Amino acid sequence: MTLPYGRQSIDQSDVEAVAAALTSDWLTTGPRVADFEADIAAIAGAPAVTVTNGTTALHTAYAAAGVGPGDEVVTTPMTFVATASTAMLHGATILFADVEDDTANIDPASVETLVSEKTRAIGAVDYAGHPADYDALRKIAERVDAVVIGDAAHAIGSTFHGRPVGTLADLTTFSFFPTKNLTTAEGGAVASTRPDLLDRARTFRNIGMVRDRDQLRHPDEGGWYYEVQGFGLNYRLPDVLCALGSSQLRRLSAFKGRRQQLTARYDRLLADVPGLRLPVQRDGVDPMRHLYPVRVLDGRRREVYDRLRAEGILVQVNYIPVYWHPMFEDLGYRRGMCPVAEAFYAEELSLPLFYDLTDTDQDRVVEALRNILGG
Repeated sequence: MTLPYGRQSIDQSDVEAVAAALTSDWLTTGPRVADFEADIAAIAGAPAVTVTNGTTALHTAYAAAGVGPGDEVVTTPMTFVATASTAMLHGATILFADVEDDTANIDPASVETLVSEKTRAIGAVDYAGHPADYDALRKIAERVDAVVIGDAAHAIGSTFHGRPVGTLADLTTFSFFPTKNLTTAEGGAVASTRPDLLDRARTFRNIGMVRDRDQLRHPDEGGWYYEVQGFGLNYRLPDVLCALGSSQLRRLSAFKGRRQQLTARYDRLLADVPGLRLPVQRDGVDPMRHLYPVRVLDGRRREVYDRLRAEGILVQVNYIPVYWHPMFEDLGYRRGMCPVAEAFYAEELSLPLFYDLTDTDQDRVVEALRNILGG
């Protein structure tokens, strides 16, 4: 049997929730959208707007932040490409800050060297579910009047000194892809404690349509009337998927508990395996661990990756430094820009971690690693 590095968990309650939505009067733009947004807000600690996936969540967040041509966005290379590319689609220039050696999160000290009066946004990523140092990033952002955006695709359910991730940045994005901490199949959300930013996000995801009579340029046209006052896109998440999301959120505490059990078990079982560096958890952080990222030392990552996958253990590498991709290379970005991130990439390997992973499954992963590395 193959073991993926991540996988969704769907039970009968999820199936029933989707079936109820399918037989209702609303397949999209209905009451389950508002219900799911309220359910997200209860976990994230801030009001939320749902969108079609994690990438569109980032595109929407950058739009809400007012990112445009001539602006600069400082972000991390240790992420999926969308964290950077969606800002570039708004016309921004990306500056890559290096990461912290222990967490692989964006390093505030590196951010400090890159910000200027051109900086419109600082984009952090909660790598593997461990929140970034938003307190430090906010201080930097305030000095240059920038917006802090938290890519919490890995981190819904995580807290930082008792504060949920949705309250740490000015705008926070989530992903509900099947390998994430909960799923809507495809889906995402943008949360914010700032009503002005959330209103912009809501309008952008709804094609830029404005219906509030007080905001219309021509308010007396008729009850059918709406205006598009700025361009947006149709990023609406339908009721059917929102129903699945609300059902999954009711299981989130169980998802988190099991992921934490598995993380602690990996920590214990791998502690004495030579050639491995295990992930850390800083004081005050209570993570919803999305990934279990080990570092394979002594140049053996490729060997370990190939041998584990040959045994049906489908480990993954998260992530290729964003600026290594040809689209960035063609724009003049060069390898060597962020040496800590590149050193992390050279060693990183994500082991299987998901709710339905059994202790026996995990023992199989650990035994395979021991056989390869010794110990």
